[in-house]
Amino acid sequence: MLAPARQDGHLAVARDANPLGQLRGRLQDPRVKGIADVIDDGGDITIGPVGQIECAATAADAHNALAMLVRRDGETLNALLKRLDKAIARFNETGEPTDEINPPSD
Repeated sequence: MLAPARQDGHLAVARDANPLGQLRGRLQDPRVKGIADVIDDGGDITIGPVGQIECAATAADAHNALAMLVRRDGETLNALLKRLDKAIARFNETGEPTDEINPPSD
């Protein structure tokens, strides 16, 4: 089992006991509730390169891409995660995904 959320502001993920030892995905930090909800509902959060983009953060559920963000120059990982969480909240409120990766279609 991984440690619970720490006082220093870092995120920690709880590991459920299961035969495969996979993460259940429960983040223990209310500052990123949207991210935690996506993971708990079986969705995906991905951080890393996408094509020619050095670093992106994406969120998707079983049916939709919720958010696709490009990490800004000098942006910390914490700031990127906060932006991703806000983009997930926006999707939940409006149904509109945030897409910084794909050019708009005409």
